[in-house]
Amino acid sequence: MQPTSIETTATSFNSNDYHVVPATEKQIRFARNIAQRTRVELPADLTSDRRRLSRWIDAHRKQAATSPFSNYPSSKQVAFAERIARIKNRDVPRECFRDKTLMSKWIDSNR
Repeated sequence: MQPTSIETTATSFNSNDYHVVPATEKQIRFARNIAQRTRVELPADLTSDRRRLSRWIDAHRKQAATSPFSNYPSSKQVAFAERIARIKNRDVPRECFRDKTLMSKWIDSNR
């Protein structure tokens, strides 16, 4: 039995490939930044497809985060910890300023 043209069309659209959304400017800037830091060439055709660019970013993001400061807490994290420390009249341990995981644990335990 031959499928009708409506059935064929419906099954071909299940992958949602008929609607390709272009990448955003912010996404493209982020990908270029990663490409520059990792010294990997960003394929030019990726900017026309948001999903493909997102997969490329996910695959290359880990490589870009290997700087000596990538494990340091963010400035917002430090400011929040210092605000908690002032309220509770405590000091933030020095080692927390060198490790974002330790800083996060300190914040969670002193909220």
